[in-house]
Amino acid sequence: MRIDDALVWAEYTLVNSDSARLDAQVLLAFVLGKETIYLMTWPERDLSEQQKAQFEALIEKRVNGHPVAHLTGEREFWSLPLKVNNSTLIPRPDTEVLVEQALSEIQSHFTGQTSILDLGTGTGAVILALATELPMAKCVGVDYSHDAVQLATENRDSLGVNNVSILQSNWFEGVTGKFDVIVSNPPYIDPTDKHLKQGDVRFEPLSALVANEHGLADIRHISEQAKQYLVEGGCLLFEHGSDQGLAVREILQDNAFVDIRTIKDYSQNDRVTLGYFK
Repeated sequence: MRIDDALVWAEYTLVNSDSARLDAQVLLAFVLGKETIYLMTWPERDLSEQQKAQFEALIEKRVNGHPVAHLTGEREFWSLPLKVNNSTLIPRPDTEVLVEQALSEIQSHFTGQTSILDLGTGTGAVILALATELPMAKCVGVDYSHDAVQLATENRDSLGVNNVSILQSNWFEGVTGKFDVIVSNPPYIDPTDKHLKQGDVRFEPLSALVANEHGLADIRHISEQAKQYLVEGGCLLFEHGSDQGLAVREILQDNAFVDIRTIKDYSQNDRVTLGYFK
């Protein structure tokens, strides 16, 4: 089977996927150990029998709904290649808005060595992105899941990021000290949301996805506790659901945060809400 024939077959097989062409390209490049541009440059190259069998097996898994990132074991976030597995959420492009906004707030409001805490770090995507942009910052990522802590630690070490500590903690329980900035992409999906039975989230841990109180319980808990861990003038930023902007602003207001505002994602949906402790 030639490369171009393999891609045509895979795209036809993945006809029910919204990203069939991209899925096929990423998976075939993974099998070949090449960049996707290689597929366009050498379409006439033949696959070995082993490569053909491996590619067909991956496409079959993708047809059954397995996320591409789980099949390849990697997802790029903020131009960082991150290892992923089914113990954490797969980093999403919209989460880069959280990184962008945190960087903007830090550049506008803080001087000197900034201290940053990431609650529910998962793969480490957010804190590693911030740490690479701010190499002088003191960064800490925490997660309740031992497997997530191990994965984030592996990502930190493989990227050679030396200004990040990764800790196991149930939110603030194992955290000491105060921080200039606290960021979090906590569970924020209502347990009854129909989307939990669709797409990639079927293969991700529910504990990283759902929260009580219509998805707001963890956001509320973090907001109530965060002031004990923020310096005066510190900033708290959340990623949240597209329909939760107003509710998160009200939670921050109820907890005496000021300068509260919501930032939209690349699709112009409410995605990140922040406030300051003063």
